Amino acid sequence: MNGTGGPLLSVRGVEKRYGARIGCTGVSFDLWPGEVMGIVGESGSGKTTLLNCLAGQLAPDGGQVLFDTRTSGMADTVTMSEPERRMLRRTDWAFVHQHAHEGLRMNVSAGGNVGERLMAVGARNYAEIRESALDWLGRVEIAGDRIDDRPSAFSGGMRQRLQIARNLVTGPRLVFMDEPTGGLDVSVQARLLDLLRGLVREMGLSAIIVTHDLAVVRLLADRLMVMKGGHVVEQGLTDQVLDDPQHGYTQLLVSSVLQV
Repeated sequence: MNGTGGPLLSVRGVEKRYGARIGCTGVSFDLWPGEVMGIVGESGSGKTTLLNCLAGQLAPDGGQVLFDTRTSGMADTVTMSEPERRMLRRTDWAFVHQHAHEGLRMNVSAGGNVGERLMAVGARNYAEIRESALDWLGRVEIAGDRIDDRPSAFSGGMRQRLQIARNLVTGPRLVFMDEPTGGLDVSVQARLLDLLRGLVREMGLSAIIVTHDLAVVRLLADRLMVMKGGHVVEQGLTDQVLDDPQHGYTQLLVSSVLQV
């Protein structure tokens, strides 16, 4: 539970530079418990750099990323120790990669992939771990008789669903998603999006989703942030931003989708 009654995540002035090039700069927003934030923009807009800074996978050059921890309230994840960040990644945080092989152990069975995350937070009873793995495979629409198969035997859509099961089995409060439907066939994307929407609502998850696909954020995100050249150029309620974009760049993004 969110202990303060305030935001789950408070981002203040986050910036990342690569020499003279801006990755992202001056990014600030609050994310509330149970809220989904979408981040959109063209390639090179800074959205993935920002996501990696927020998720502790990239050290920002400035700013704060404050998370409402279970033990000590709001804590700056930028300055906390690596063991503390690692524990957050195992418990309250989850990261869904665009390419499922980056978030899975490809030489470990499907059940082992889900069970590993449980073991990382202290689970030791093999029967209970396997039972939880079976339950989660079912929840992401993977047949139980595939529990001992390796991800290399799965289709792209199945691997992505397995990665989601691996991430959500420990009941995280915040999920980072980097192009979760990227590279999948349209029919597979639709099925995955429907699954994600159901799980987010059922578990009351907060999530930050980076995508270039406006249909993804329209379906999943409560609020939307538009990035260009490392800057946030517009943000607001998703439907409001997409139906009545104020910034010229957002208008171009929306109109390019409508013309397809």
